[in-house]
Amino acid sequence: MNTKRQFMDGLIHQNPVLVQLLGMCSTLAITTSFFNGLGMGVAVLIILTLSNIIISLLRKIIPDEVRIACFIVVIAGFVTCVDLLLKAFVPALSESLGVFIPLIVVNCIILGRAESFASKNGLGRSALDGIFQGIGYTIVLIIMCVFREFLGAGKFGGGLLGGGGLGAAPGIVIFPEEYGLAVLTLPVGGFLTLGVLIAAMQWGLAKAKKKEAK
Repeated sequence: MNTKRQFMDGLIHQNPVLVQLLGMCSTLAITTSFFNGLGMGVAVLIILTLSNIIISLLRKIIPDEVRIACFIVVIAGFVTCVDLLLKAFVPALSESLGVFIPLIVVNCIILGRAESFASKNGLGRSALDGIFQGIGYTIVLIIMCVFREFLGAGKFGGGLLGGGGLGAAPGIVIFPEEYGLAVLTLPVGGFLTLGVLIAAMQWGLAKAKKKEAK
């Protein structure tokens, strides 16, 4: 599998959220602002990549009987490091994401890639898999955040743009909030937005397969 194929798998063909349907809980919960989505995406990307690297290096010495437990220990170590770094250097993001940073330990994306890819492949391919799967996850979060913020609250870049400091920035106002679809800023808005994105992805993949079959 070449690098281009791995990149396209992470972005499209095996996108962790829209195709594999993993990590749904955090995806639905934190995509209320651009700041949250970008922060969570980068955190998962870093943890996923580092976990893949270590698990790939240890794959031949980890007994099969305890491999899942060992994977969780490795992932938990990196999650703890990222959590502490966020609290120290980006406290606004740590407070905003709350419990969803520690819950990365049991995020199905990371554990799933450890089991299905890193434990069966070498260092280079496992590192690339972590990076590309993390990018695919981050892009989905950002799209959902932009969609929900723009149509729901009439703004863009909440937490990062518009002054007010990191995490407190109001975002760039595009139109008055009272004209937005307020339902998109609620939990049900996350389900609706994710459902639309999954449907669009599945439609695109099905269309591509029909085109290749001709």
